[in-house]
Amino acid sequence: MQARRLGTTTLIVTPLGLGLAALGRPGYMTLGHAVDLERDYAVASMHERAAALLDAAWAAGIRYVDAARSYGRAEEFLAAWLAARGHAPAALTIGSKWGYTYTAEWRVSAARHEVKDHTLATLERQLAESRACLGAHLGLYQIHSATLESGVLDDAAVLARLAALRAEGVAIGLSLTGPRQAETLQRAMDVRLDGVRLFDAVQATWNLLEPSAGAALATARTAGLGVIVKEALANGRLTARNADPAFAATRARLASIAARLACSLDALALAAALAQPWADVVLSGAAALPVLASNLTALQVPWSPQLAAEVAPLAEPAQRYWATRSAMPWT
Repeated sequence: MQARRLGTTTLIVTPLGLGLAALGRPGYMTLGHAVDLERDYAVASMHERAAALLDAAWAAGIRYVDAARSYGRAEEFLAAWLAARGHAPAALTIGSKWGYTYTAEWRVSAARHEVKDHTLATLERQLAESRACLGAHLGLYQIHSATLESGVLDDAAVLARLAALRAEGVAIGLSLTGPRQAETLQRAMDVRLDGVRLFDAVQATWNLLEPSAGAALATARTAGLGVIVKEALANGRLTARNADPAFAATRARLASIAARLACSLDALALAAALAQPWADVVLSGAAALPVLASNLTALQVPWSPQLAAEVAPLAEPAQRYWATRSAMPWT
């Protein structure tokens, strides 16, 4: 994979990255997650699995890894892998996120898997935790799921602390969620301290079912922000694992296109995201080696304006997409 800069930062990334949301904790809201983990939730087993996926990603040329404080032990597993393999901070870019606290206590089923809190106290606590794990490897620190409703983009104390962290050499980003991603991103791009834009990067959901943030992401990339795409597979809905009868017509249409291109459904969906000219990194959320191998084939899937036009009608209204996502179970 050809290395590139993340936006106008000095951070080096690759078109495909590895997200650790499904690798650092037993429960996650992706179809087939329990199957991928073989229902073996022992800490040692999951640590070994994470290391194997990181090794495979490295061997394939992936040089961006994405974690978060709320991804269970993801930062811990990543730190152990970095130390065991001897990778220097310059060898790859590590991004992590603050703002959610993991509360499932290593259970698949929990009343609440994570609790959102975008206060300065949480930032200080989780920044210390991230640095304790990742040290100098922490290249990008992101607000986790910033929204207009959370008020984090209007919190002067939080913004000032993030600006101070940026002055120390850590790039600052935010991840987005919900049907108002574009509005939140516009608000973030307007945040300036002492005349300097605060945010260096944005991580957003974009996929064939939910492309509504595309224009805003293109604007952000033109302005110099790095763009990271998450949930390109719609939490597994854009894979062969989606057996929802209500999705049958869309699945059949995608399967027909994938057959024509001789690729898997997941590769097709990832290829669509990789083809966006504003996307610096598209995350694979694989939690099993065969899934990662299939995801990697997206890099060879040909894309064209004609294909983009063919899949465009498959997009769902944003409100419906996010309601469906919210109803997905953690397994």
